[in-house]
Amino acid sequence: MFSTQTYLKRREKLIQQVEDTGLLLFLSNGENPINFEDNTYRFRQDSTFLYYFGIQQAHIAAVVDLDANKTLIFGDELSIDALVWMGRQETLKAKCEKTGVTETRPYAALATYIADAQKAKRKIHYLPPYQPANKIALSALLHVAIADLHPSTALIQAIVAQREIKEEQEISEIEKALTISTRMHLAAMRLAKPGVKEYEIAAAIQQIAAQEDCALAYPSIVTVQGGILHNHYQGNTLQSGQLLLNDSGCEVPMGYASDLTRTFPVDQRFTAEQRDLYQVVLTAFEEAKNQLKAGVKFKDVHLHAALILTQGLIDFGLMKGNAADAVEAHAHTMFFQCGLGHMMGLDVHDMEDLGEQYVGYTPNEPKEKQQFGLKSLRLGKALKAGHVVTVEPGIYFIPELIERWEAEKKYLDFINYEKLKQYQGFGGIRIEDNFLIQERGYRQLGPELIRTVEEIEAYKMG
Repeated sequence: MFSTQTYLKRREKLIQQVEDTGLLLFLSNGENPINFEDNTYRFRQDSTFLYYFGIQQAHIAAVVDLDANKTLIFGDELSIDALVWMGRQETLKAKCEKTGVTETRPYAALATYIADAQKAKRKIHYLPPYQPANKIALSALLHVAIADLHPSTALIQAIVAQREIKEEQEISEIEKALTISTRMHLAAMRLAKPGVKEYEIAAAIQQIAAQEDCALAYPSIVTVQGGILHNHYQGNTLQSGQLLLNDSGCEVPMGYASDLTRTFPVDQRFTAEQRDLYQVVLTAFEEAKNQLKAGVKFKDVHLHAALILTQGLIDFGLMKGNAADAVEAHAHTMFFQCGLGHMMGLDVHDMEDLGEQYVGYTPNEPKEKQQFGLKSLRLGKALKAGHVVTVEPGIYFIPELIERWEAEKKYLDFINYEKLKQYQGFGGIRIEDNFLIQERGYRQLGPELIRTVEEIEAYKMG
């Protein structure tokens, strides 16, 4: 936990930003069974609950009563039967006191508290539930069908405005995660060689995180099939001449994430073609990060990266024509189908559960929902000092997309399909780091992780 004052100040600021009456209702996450009730996945607290209350415990709820100017936590202390199996635990009351909450009630009392508020015609503000059990719980508490749940826009917007600006102590936690993740990536580079299984490298990565009492921030992507954007299959055997894409990060005990990607040869050196295409992505990465500063729209950074990637692919011979015209026509999405980056913090895709329209965009500049490529850009709005974002350009060769677009005669003025056919099995290349936005630029977070061709080859041969 952070200090008691941290949570008191966060809740006080939230109350000021909501500017409304009624109750703010927060549900913790629950335990999720794997195959029977007592055999559960690792517990992960809801990030917003963690941000305002700091308590790592399942099946509790918090209410900020805006009218009565008080905060309550509803939950049950462990029974003697639970203590027999789990041993002595810190009491819920003690945990609540650490977060600045002095009033606790049994969980069963929550339904009565909500019912009384509803009878008095008071507003109940709540967030979009993503766990099925919490959807059911909210439905029961509010006496409405799940389909008729309407989360509070005012609460969502207030939370996003607060959580998107990272405190110094949050940045410190993110950098702790990045320090460990850097070691994970260096280990992967060292282990990658012909004959090794992807899952052997994934296991080594997870071991490094576990040795630091950390979890993975998301399922690691360790693959020689880098053209599959979120490829969690790890059964391939590494072969000479392939590239390995490693997208992995850890989550520190305080809940903060890191998110790094490196692509490197299975052999000690890149082939000439791998080197040239890697340099295209690296140039786009450098150009994109140098655009970062407060006031710049991230969508513009994304499009600038797309322009640099397109020019590089024209120079390589996979695209043709004018780069700016190709990007305007969206022809670059044959190779760059995803967004350039996203917010990061307590979630690797920070606050994505609250809705990308609220986190990454504004009412005046809504997210593109139809255009291939842009519809996958999670962040488009103007950057602010205190934002933590990823920058992760890439080029991806997707055989099914190549075959379909060629059959449709799509973008014939910009894509060299004849040469592209030779690269259907190439895979993909992505480079990703994490940045703190400042008024006049950025600060790259965490230790410097090697990324140039020369650095990677030297490390692999060392």
